[in-house]
Formats: sequence, C-alpha cells, structure tokens
Amino acid sequence: MNKSDLVGEVVKRTKLQRGEVSRTVDTLLEVVRDRVAKGERVSLAGFGTFERVRRNARVGRNPRTREAVKIPARNAPSFKPGTAFRQAVSGRRKGPARAAPKRPVRKR
Repeated sequence: MNKSDLVGEVVKRTKLQRGEVSRTVDTLLEVVRDRVAKGERVSLAGFGTFERVRRNARVGRNPRTREAVKIPARNAPSFKPGTAFRQAVSGRRKGPARAAPKRPVRKR
C-alpha cells in the first residue's frame, strides 16, 4: 500500500473528500518527520513510537576488497511498534487475556 492507496482507503471509510484526506495525511507525515528530526519522540497510542537514535562511529568492511572503512556517527530514524499493532500483525487477540474456565468442584 502506498500513500495514494492509504488516502483512498481513508476516503472510503470516512466518506470525506479526497483532497481533504490527502492534505491531512501529508500534514501528519510532515509533523512526524519535523518533530523526529528535532529529536522529539512522537508516540501514537496503540500504533507505535517514532524517534531519532544516535548511531556511533564504527569501522566497517568493504565487501569486495575487505578493506576497513570508517563509518561516521549519524542520527537515524527509528520506529517501535506498539503492543496493539504488534498483536494485530501477529494475529493474536487484541483484548486482555482470558482466564481459563473454572473446573467444577468435585464432592467426595
């Protein structure tokens, strides 16, 4: 699914105008990108958390020549899915765990 497909699905589910939904999706993505770029965490309950993480400098290897290559430190985006999102993807139940049924008490 790409952004156009996402907009189409939201339009179908909400009956809102396509242009309005498209602007809203664009604005949402822009806000998330800008806030994470500034170093802030963006947490969407039930969905996940976007944040900026620091990757330290390290030494890598050129796979062709096996020569050591210095890789500089950098910032990178990171996404950690929320519990409800992980459970939905894995096919598990969304609600709380159900207790095992009680067994009947045997009289002696």
